[in-house]
Amino acid sequence: MHVSAHREDVADIGRVLDTPWPALDRLVADVLDARRRIAEVQAEEARLLADAVGLVADRTALLRQEAQQQGSSLLRSSDADLPLREVALELGMAMRASDRGVQRRMSEAYLLTTLFPRTHASWADGEIDAGHAWAIARAGAVLRTSEDRARFETLALEAARTESPSRMTQAAKAIAATIDPAAFDEAVHRAADERSVRLFDLDDGMARLIADLPAPIAYAIYDSLTTRARTIVDRIDTDTDTDTSKDACGEPRRARGDDADTVVTSRSADAERRTLAQVRADVFGDLLLTAAPSTTATGAGVDAISARIQVTVPALTLAGDPAGGPAMLAGHGPIDPAIVRRLAGLAPGWDRVFTDPHTGIPVAVDRYRPSAELSRYLAARYERCRAPGCTRPAHGCDRDHTTAAADGGATAHENLAHLCRRHHTMKHHTAWRVRHLGGGTLEWTGPTGRRYTDRPPSLVRFVPATEDPPPF
Repeated sequence: MHVSAHREDVADIGRVLDTPWPALDRLVADVLDARRRIAEVQAEEARLLADAVGLVADRTALLRQEAQQQGSSLLRSSDADLPLREVALELGMAMRASDRGVQRRMSEAYLLTTLFPRTHASWADGEIDAGHAWAIARAGAVLRTSEDRARFETLALEAARTESPSRMTQAAKAIAATIDPAAFDEAVHRAADERSVRLFDLDDGMARLIADLPAPIAYAIYDSLTTRARTIVDRIDTDTDTDTSKDACGEPRRARGDDADTVVTSRSADAERRTLAQVRADVFGDLLLTAAPSTTATGAGVDAISARIQVTVPALTLAGDPAGGPAMLAGHGPIDPAIVRRLAGLAPGWDRVFTDPHTGIPVAVDRYRPSAELSRYLAARYERCRAPGCTRPAHGCDRDHTTAAADGGATAHENLAHLCRRHHTMKHHTAWRVRHLGGGTLEWTGPTGRRYTDRPPSLVRFVPATEDPPPF
């Protein structure tokens, strides 16, 4: 009787999950309509801010004319930007915003509307959001010719129609770096010259320390801090937690609805109750102030932990050829090839990733030393969680069988995908469904029946070659 009743309960749940949900369908439609209207108004504001640049130009010309009439050939250098400051201050007061911030927005709006008019038009039509438009304009601003910008805009808009704004930023940078590697290198070197560490006071006895660093270094530092902190949390869990503090895979349970940094444990009242984020901050302070982690803040035996970052670099770029294409840091986008070559020289081993020359999709991964080839291939192919919009790196995700192994699903690359714990749970315990469409592309179907496509990062940012690859 008990087994039969359980089966009936499972069947009832299945019927609920498979039943259409018209209220949610109407809500999604209304939200999408509201977003389209918001995009139209935001695009109009950007156009008006771009028009303000024209007012500045007219005002500057008028002042120069008056200066010439008074016998001066030009405005004094200290007064050259007075028209810009004049207009920005007026707009800033009207908008209750900083005039310096308004100046920046005017400049970005002008670049968007003049250099990437199709992007602005797509934004005004509600086809893309503000985040997509600004990501395209900022990434494409490094390109130096109208032909390159037009090609970039075509590819970037294609990607923007399926990617979230956070993913779009990475894809747009990669596309621009592929189209004009020299321009990207110049921008990278200019940015590296601006590296710095800054300090800002906060309330309640706190302060914020910000370091602007080359992306590979920053990602490696953050990953190292996280790995050390997680080691401490896991050690404390092992020493003081009951079985209820771990999930079925041995991972610390996390508060429902919170981010991955909130760790829920069943420690005694006397035990330490720091979150992963707090421990990460403590490790950071210990390492900088003492040059070594202390056993009280980070636990013993963590000195040997190394950071994990995934860098994809074309063979020609690794050899020093600037035409080889950009090197990619998973979760960030293109990075300085010089840093990549230094990292490659220090790496104990390399993965070789073979990509399709027409799509950019990884088709095989091998390594001279025996290892888990399929896992490496999936990490190279997907880089991150495959739920649309999620950017959690692959090494922080589960490898999920799209069709469960218990249902006959194969342990193969066309049936495996990285899913973070949050989206892994959604896939298995809600009405959401996932299927592979081939070539690494996944289709998610929501409770309303709407379908959402997620393509591998390499496919989104891939720039087709202008000519056929040479024969081998």
